[in-house]
Amino acid sequence: MKSFNQKESIWLLFILVLVFAVSFSNLRVSLRRARDVQRKNDIRLISDSLVRYQGDFGSFPLSQDGKMLACKGPDTKKDAKGIITGLIPCEWRLDSLKDDFDETYPAYIPALPDDPNYQKGIDYVYFSDGELFQIYAALEGKDEAEYDPKIVARGISCGVQICNFGLSYANTPLDKSIEEYQNELKSKK
Repeated sequence: MKSFNQKESIWLLFILVLVFAVSFSNLRVSLRRARDVQRKNDIRLISDSLVRYQGDFGSFPLSQDGKMLACKGPDTKKDAKGIITGLIPCEWRLDSLKDDFDETYPAYIPALPDDPNYQKGIDYVYFSDGELFQIYAALEGKDEAEYDPKIVARGISCGVQICNFGLSYANTPLDKSIEEYQNELKSKK
């Protein structure tokens, strides 16, 4: 077995450190991209599930504090006309999107997904007036094709990050509130 002199040992150590640094950097980028792919998939799943929900109930869940107002609370009830009152905001990761009065009907989403970095205070955000919805996330990579500076300009808080990606129902723009968009539509009529 060949023994290395001091100069060869230093070069070998330098090469190993360089290989480790490049590998570590690539690993970090890969993990970031994987989290962003998960965020985009989660938002698409939520969007698709909301469209199915709307098909069954005739409207989207309203929103409160960036969450879906669709979960059964202690005072939730259905009156004689079928109007549901007393719904509470659903918690990401903990609650499901389902028919609260028909336990046999399959859930639209068994557990509402949460941001892969929810432990760091990053959340998804949902807005709806019942007719339209917007759902937002904060991608880590500014190089992602779906990263939208117009959403960033709105300054919507996805927890401790600013939202920069989203999906909406129909042609609802993501760079303005649903209320602003509804007002624009009314003024054009």
